[in-house]
Amino acid sequence: MANPKEQAKKVSEETEAVVEETVEAVPEEVEQTSVEAEAQPVKPLEEVLGQAERAYAAFMEAQRQVANAYRANEQQIAKAYKRAEQQAERACNEVVTGVIKARDEAVAAAIKARDDAVSQAERAFKKAQNQADRECEAQVEEGWKKREEALAQAWQLREETVDQAWGIYAKLSR
Repeated sequence: MANPKEQAKKVSEETEAVVEETVEAVPEEVEQTSVEAEAQPVKPLEEVLGQAERAYAAFMEAQRQVANAYRANEQQIAKAYKRAEQQAERACNEVVTGVIKARDEAVAAAIKARDDAVSQAERAFKKAQNQADRECEAQVEEGWKKREEALAQAWQLREETVDQAWGIYAKLSR
């Protein structure tokens, strides 16, 4: 599609050409009338008046054609402006649509990255929690074993001490 300024310039040039043709035609008609007037002997007043009226009518017709040419030019310029306006509107809409699409894609990528990070953090948390649970169970079990061993040693020491005490008591009582 052509540039609106170029279209307006073209329309303006066409209008000027029509105006020039019309303006050039009027003097020719006037010259023709004046040549006829010079070549002919003195004419009656009615004939001269008729020629003047025809010249005026030709002038008025030329003026009407010039006005029509300017109106046509104005309409063509208005159409060219409307086309340019519509083209600019379409271009703007395409840019806006593209930008919105790019933003939506960026947001979708960010959401995916966030979801991946959350998922990874949850896996790491579960792994750490399971490890902590296993270590806790192992330490509790170790604590129970040490308790049992300590109780067994204490019981054995008690038994030995009681046996020793009864042994001393039995020696003394004999």
